[in-house]
Amino acid sequence: MTALGEKRQDRTAVDGDWVSVDGLSLRVRASARRKRLALTVEPDATLTLHVPQGCPRVDAEGFVRIHREWVVSKLGQRERTRALNPAKRLSEGEVFRYLGRTYRLAVSDAAPEDGRARLVAGRLVIARKHAEDTAEGRTALVDWYCRVGRSWAANRLQPWAARMAVGEPELDVRELGQKWGAYQPGKGANGRGRMSLGWPLFQLPMHLVDYVVAHELAHVKVPGHGADFWRLVRFALPEYDERRAELDELGRRMWMGEIEG
Repeated sequence: MTALGEKRQDRTAVDGDWVSVDGLSLRVRASARRKRLALTVEPDATLTLHVPQGCPRVDAEGFVRIHREWVVSKLGQRERTRALNPAKRLSEGEVFRYLGRTYRLAVSDAAPEDGRARLVAGRLVIARKHAEDTAEGRTALVDWYCRVGRSWAANRLQPWAARMAVGEPELDVRELGQKWGAYQPGKGANGRGRMSLGWPLFQLPMHLVDYVVAHELAHVKVPGHGADFWRLVRFALPEYDERRAELDELGRRMWMGEIEG
């Protein structure tokens, strides 16, 4: 590369480069389609500086300096809400939660014929063969949360749907990654939609599960999260804002399925 080329390179914010500005380290994403500069705080707390193709580096750095206070604020917020999800051991006495209550794990040699985990006399019982295999043990516990969660939520769905004057969707409980719930509209004018609830949700107290149920039911009538959506949620659950904040705080401390070897 010529000296002139190096000089031009220094003056331009190049896609994939890292820039350091007043203690902040940011990865550059340059696009010919972009017209304005922007900043994003990624889920892992890394910072991305979005720039138009050919943006002068000095302009990019100046943009970061102007918005530094916003970036620092967002990083602090991300740290305060960072997931603290613990891993679990498949050993006698390990604590698991269900609807806000804690239950100790019991490892049994007398496994049920179907091999399923069960709640027996205040203990969550799994077969020893599952406790000795992390993959099988996790599967057995997630299956238990799915079964008991669906049974419990099925009894809550109709009263909430009636209160919100919406159709009652089909229900399932399954893996949803980091989501507590999701709603899929039905096909056609008379098609029933499907509400999916993430199995980790059922570790939380009942009133927070109810909040997620009401939230997803609101999507039966209103897609997206605009003013009409929140108006319907507030109608059914006036204290929804407090419950949402509590869900954010407690939810990041729940077990999401990681097993210690």
